[in-house]
Order: sequence, then structure tokens, then C-alpha cells
Amino acid sequence: MQLKRVVVTGLGAVTPLGNNVNDYWNNLINGVSGAAPITRFDAAKFKTRFACEVKGFNPEEYFDRKEARKLDTYTWYGIAASVQAMADSGITAENTDLNEVGVIWGSGIGGLDTFQNETFAFAKGDGTPRFNPFFIPKMIADICSGHISMRFGLRGPNFTTVSACASSTNAMIDAFNYIRMGKAVAIVTGGSEAAINESGIGGFNACQAMSTRNDEPASASRPYDKDRDGFVLGEGGGAIILEELDHALARGAKIYAEVVGGGMSADAHHITAPHPDGLGATLVMTRALKDAGMNPSEIDYINTHGTSTPLGDLAELKAITNVFGEHAYKMNISSTKSMTGHLLGAAGAIEAIATILAVKNGIIPPTINNSTPDPELDPKLNLTFNKMQRRNVDAAISNTFGFGGHNAAVVIKKYN
Repeated sequence: MQLKRVVVTGLGAVTPLGNNVNDYWNNLINGVSGAAPITRFDAAKFKTRFACEVKGFNPEEYFDRKEARKLDTYTWYGIAASVQAMADSGITAENTDLNEVGVIWGSGIGGLDTFQNETFAFAKGDGTPRFNPFFIPKMIADICSGHISMRFGLRGPNFTTVSACASSTNAMIDAFNYIRMGKAVAIVTGGSEAAINESGIGGFNACQAMSTRNDEPASASRPYDKDRDGFVLGEGGGAIILEELDHALARGAKIYAEVVGGGMSADAHHITAPHPDGLGATLVMTRALKDAGMNPSEIDYINTHGTSTPLGDLAELKAITNVFGEHAYKMNISSTKSMTGHLLGAAGAIEAIATILAVKNGIIPPTINNSTPDPELDPKLNLTFNKMQRRNVDAAISNTFGFGGHNAAVVIKKYN
């Protein structure tokens, strides 16, 4: 069958660096850290007492007070990002059959705030079950995609992918495939997450996965640095409108970039650690390039998973040199998690937005907080340390890898 071309026509973001796309992008390219001491709860007794929180978000800009109480924080962020992206795209009932527009969302955890708060309340009581009637509908990981569809009357394909930190990249790949196979004319895709609470911080501390650099939170997320000691937890949401090219052209839409391929793989190795030789990461980038019909030499930039963990960073870079060979030294590579922290299931969404804007604007966001590169790094790789770099970006890859060995990568290309 003749596959259709798929383009990006709208973006929306709620992130630790800003609650809209312009603020997010400007802070990214200026190397601003979103990490600071936790304000959501008293973290004094926790090993990690800082995170990359969303700042200054007012749900009443998007919902009335009564509606907001029926939604988990992760759903706030997802709907807000989607409202921005739909407005940016210009899709309306007047220019598009909304029966042909879907929502494919990603979240690794879903409503952790709701689950924690309801459980805490029950534990403090006398054992009598008094649960909020919205407990389950607020908590489940698929509910955000349902609310987005209801917000806009979108009756196309609607579901949520759950693959840990690869969730929203998997969602984007599914959306891309549904559109190019003619099963929808446009899809709201992306992801959201809100896990900065006692359960989230305590759980990841127990995994020994997070940085404990409590005296210097702004510099704690330091991918590829010799002194990195784990990731920094983030939160937020990112929304991307993918649209069939002819439909976008017919309604005169602006086009940011084109999505040309996606790859998926499994490490089949360990519940939390990557394969030390980067086998799954090698497979996922190879498959993404094959799907795009592109050679490795055509890629100019990779937005890495780059969480700032000792094992993960090196395994991914090993995979990049496996796939790209000598061309790896001609590309820019950077980890925007050095600024945003790790948004778990929403990471792929906001990092895809960063990759799309790198292609559109010819600017590579930096990997900040690098003072002493890990001696095990290949020194010939351009990891875009500490300052943005300008270059033409014809094509780029965004990588995401999740607990359980889930890997997903998308290929973004300049629209011609």
C-alpha cells in the first residue's frame, strides 16, 4: 500500500523549564536548569530532596475549579499541553472531520498523586473504606487520552501506550503509523507524567536510581560527566499534532517538520539496567533508520535518552558508535535531560519537541553541567557540552529507553 507522509503541525508543552513551547525552547537553548529543592512535600528525610518541578502552573487557566478536582495532576499537564498544540495547529471542526482525528498518548505511571493521596487517607482512617468516587477514573494511565478526546470531540483512534520512559515515543510512533496507513488524518500524541511526591521520590531512591546531590540541585543532572550519580526526577507534558501531509496542505497549515520513521526494540536483559553493550539501543536506531529509508550518514543530531546514570549514558553512546561508525563524530549529540530532568513517560514527548525545533531552527540544545567528561567517553563525539551550537539539521533522531528494556526512537526530518 502507498504510505502517506506525516508532518508536525502543532506543539504544546508544560515543563520544568516553562509552561509553553516558547519558554521551554528558549530556556533549553540557553542552558537553564529546571532542578530545585522540592516544594510539593517535606522531603527533609528523603535521600533526594530536589526535583525538576513544573513551576507556576495554574490549572484554572484550563479548567474550572470543580473540573480540576476531578483530574489527576498528570492529566492537568496533558490536557494543557494538548490545548496549546491544538490551538497551534489550527485544526477545527470547520476545516477537519473530527471523526478522523485521534489521540494516542503515553504515560509510564499515570495518576500517582491520586493513588498515593487516596491510599494515605485510607491508612490514616479507622479502616472504613471511604474512597473518592473519582479515585479510579483519576488514576488510570489511559484517562488523559480520554479527556483530551472529550475536550475537542475527537472520535478517531484513542488509547495510551505504557512502556515506562519510552511511553510517549511509542505513542508518537503509533500515531505516525496510524496516519500513514490512512486510519486517521491527524492525531494528538505525546505524553504526561506527575510523579514528584513521596511515593515517586521514595520509590526511585529505593532503586538507587536518582542523584543525591542535594547541595547543588541545579547541577545534579549531568549526563556524561565523571561525577554523575543518577537522574533527576521531572514532571510535565508535551503534545504534538501529527497530520497527514495532503490534509495539512489543503487547510494551509504551517509545518514544523516531517516524521519519517520509528523503531522499537527490547533489551531482553534486566528490569532496570540497560544492556551494557547497548544491544537494544543499537537495534532501535537501526530499525528507525530502516523505517525512514535513510542512511546513518544522513542524520545530523541525536537527542539522547541521556539520563545521567553511570550505566545508561555509556551504553547509549556505545550504541551510537555501533550504528553510525565514523559518521558519529560528525553529528551533534545532546541530552536535554540535563536541564529538564527525567519526565519518565513524558520524556519522549518533550524531547521530540526539542528535536523538532532543533530541525526547524538549526540550533542544538546543549548538554549542561559537564565539568569533567567521563574518561570512558569517546573524546571524538560532539556531546554539545554546556552551550548550544548552531548548525543545519536536515534530520535527527530522538531516543527513549525505559525500565523493562523498552526502547523507542523516532526520526524527524526537515520538511521539503
